[in-house]
Amino acid sequence: MLAKLTAKNQLTLPKAAVEAAGNAEYFEVEARAGQLVLTPVRFQRADAVRAKLAELDLGDDDLAAAVAWVRKQPASAKTVRVAEAQGDYRARTTRKHPPAKPRKP
Repeated sequence: MLAKLTAKNQLTLPKAAVEAAGNAEYFEVEARAGQLVLTPVRFQRADAVRAKLAELDLGDDDLAAAVAWVRKQPASAKTVRVAEAQGDYRARTTRKHPPAKPRKP
């Protein structure tokens, strides 16, 4: 199979090669003896969560304490606090539709 390298260093992989790799979205790229070796990588959500917890240096005790703290809060307080922690204040609004555009006079 043949693939062409573009001016932006991009390769379009032949459909047969992608299907043979299990339609992976990400590939580990390794250069070996003048060859490029692509290995499909499959991320799992649990892996992403574990990586983030490790990055934040949070252990089992920290998680247990956080879950216990959240379970003590009323439901409405949980929504606001989660939104504030994420910097997403849209959770406070109850509007289902965007505001109407002003009419021209």
